[in-house]
Amino acid sequence: MAFAHAQFANDVAGLAPGHWQWNAWLTPKGRVIAVFALARLSGDRLWLVLPDHPADVFADALRRFVFRRKLKIEVPADTGIAGTFATPASAQGAAVGERPDVLELDFSGDGGARTLYAGRLVTADDPSLPAAWRVADLCHGLPRLPESQREQWTPQQLALDRLSAYSVKKGCYPGQEIVARTHFLGKAKRTLRCFRTGGPVIAGMPVRESDRDIGEVVCTAQDGERTVLLAVLPLEHAGGGLAAGDGVLEPCPLLDGLRR
Repeated sequence: MAFAHAQFANDVAGLAPGHWQWNAWLTPKGRVIAVFALARLSGDRLWLVLPDHPADVFADALRRFVFRRKLKIEVPADTGIAGTFATPASAQGAAVGERPDVLELDFSGDGGARTLYAGRLVTADDPSLPAAWRVADLCHGLPRLPESQREQWTPQQLALDRLSAYSVKKGCYPGQEIVARTHFLGKAKRTLRCFRTGGPVIAGMPVRESDRDIGEVVCTAQDGERTVLLAVLPLEHAGGGLAAGDGVLEPCPLLDGLRR
């Protein structure tokens, strides 16, 4: 518990057993390596659900900081992830639902009910569900970071405050000084916005206003013929009159309700 509390950006020690939170791992310069769901199953047992970062790579990187601590960081070989657009059977909000060998998380928000399952021998039955799930994540402001976008953005630039995914009150963690300074001095100059477009867009592509690049695409999701994307833009920009690639960007207000 103490190790995770010292490494991750959110208040792990303050998380009650049987509950989960959004969390992030940052570089010493305050850039986001990964955003993930962290569940505290008991006093000293934590589960991390990583939407995008390969679990084995993440675990290897984290083990470098273990030193002489008596803890295990494992990637269970028989554990799968699946989801459904339905109300959880037992989970509610930040409270975890547990069945034998299966963890149930409530991913519901203003866009509707969703349930994530993580556990032994969990498998996904609907091949179209991951794409729809990704669209829902982006519409709620959950950044799905591809490898090219890791270690590029601060928590404030990714609007992780909307998810309560980091703390400015807990003790030190990698990047804490930069996060706290940005928060308390009000120096955040960019934030996350959601758009839809009919043109092809990829992460890392510049967002243009006329002939001027003013932002960058962070992640995308395909929603039928349209593309949903999250981009980092200047805080004061209203979001209109923008383009990325060959497509005009249509602003979409971020949905609430995914904060935990």
